[in-house]
Amino acid sequence: MIRTVLVCHAENDLNRVGVARWLASFSQLVGIVMVREPPTRMWRRIRRELRRVGPLRFLDVLGFQLYYRLLLAARDGAWCARTLERLCRRYPPPRAEPEVLETSNPNSAEARAFMQRLAPDLALARCKTLLKQDVFSIPVHGTFVLHPGICPEYRNAHGCFWALANDDLSRVGTTLLKIDRGVDTGPVYGYYGYPFDEVVESHVVIQHRVVLENLPAIARTLVEICERRATALDTAGRRSATWGQPWLTRYLQWKHQARRRRRAGSLASLS
Repeated sequence: MIRTVLVCHAENDLNRVGVARWLASFSQLVGIVMVREPPTRMWRRIRRELRRVGPLRFLDVLGFQLYYRLLLAARDGAWCARTLERLCRRYPPPRAEPEVLETSNPNSAEARAFMQRLAPDLALARCKTLLKQDVFSIPVHGTFVLHPGICPEYRNAHGCFWALANDDLSRVGTTLLKIDRGVDTGPVYGYYGYPFDEVVESHVVIQHRVVLENLPAIARTLVEICERRATALDTAGRRSATWGQPWLTRYLQWKHQARRRRRAGSLASLS
C-alpha cells in the first residue's frame, strides 16, 4: 500500500483530522508533521506583504482582516466544525495511528529526519510554509499540494479569492501540483471545482470546498501518480502570476458584483 505523510498546521482540524482520515482511507498514513508556527513567522509575513503592496494598500489588507474577524469568522468557523463532523462520519480513523512530529518549522532538521525515517511514497503539504528541496524531495513520488486557485494564473495562497475578485469565475478551483523549487510552479496533475454560491459563501468556504468536494477524484489521481500512470497537464504558454493577501475593497466589490449577477439571473429567468 502507498505510504503517505501529511504536513499541516496544528490548529487546522479540517486538515489535521479530516484530511488525515481521508488520506488513511486509500493509503497507509505513516506520519503527520504538525506545524505550530511561532509569532515571529506571522511578523515575517506581515513585513513581506508590506513590501509587496506598500503602506496605503496594506491598510486595505488590514481592513479585510478586521472585517473578516468581526463579520465572517464565526460563521465560517461553525461551517468548518459541521464539515469536520461529516468528514469524520465518512472516513474512519486510521487503522494504525500515524506517528506525529510537532515542530515550529517543517523545514527543520528534525522534520527532515522524521520524513527520511518514514520513507513515504508521497507527501501532501497543507501548510503555509514553502518547503525546501531537501524536504519535499524525500518522498519517492514527490510532495504535492492542493493549491487554492488555478495555476499558473493564480499562484500563492489566496488564488481562489483573487479569481473571485477578478470575476474570473471559470478559474475558481484547486490545483493538484507537485512541489518544485518555485512558488506553485511545479507539474500540474489536476484541476477541481464545484458549483459554488458566490453570494452566500465566503472565499474561505469556497477554497475549502473545492478540495473537500473532490476528495475521491483527488485520491484516484494520487494513486495513479504512485502507480506511474498519471501524466502532468500541459500549462505552457499560459499567463502566470502570484497574488498577495485579500483586500477589503476587492472583497466588497466582488460581493457587489455577485449580487448583481444573481439579480440579473433571476430577472432573466422570469422573462
